[in-house]
Amino acid sequence: MKLSEYKSYDDLPLFLNASTVAKVLGVSPSSGYELMHNPNFPVLKVGSRMVVPKEKFIQWVEQHTGCQQ
Repeated sequence: MKLSEYKSYDDLPLFLNASTVAKVLGVSPSSGYELMHNPNFPVLKVGSRMVVPKEKFIQWVEQHTGCQQ
């Protein structure tokens, strides 16, 4: 498992790309891309680019872990 370079939600950018999602979750970049293509993941498509709004990502994490900060 890779260690996240982010220590709190405040450190996250406003929008996360697949690479950032992978870094935050401590998973491989391919796992980040796979997650971004999951229909239940809160992705915003901007042209051909896929990003996740920070607040939606935090909500997704909380819903899937049962944790709230």
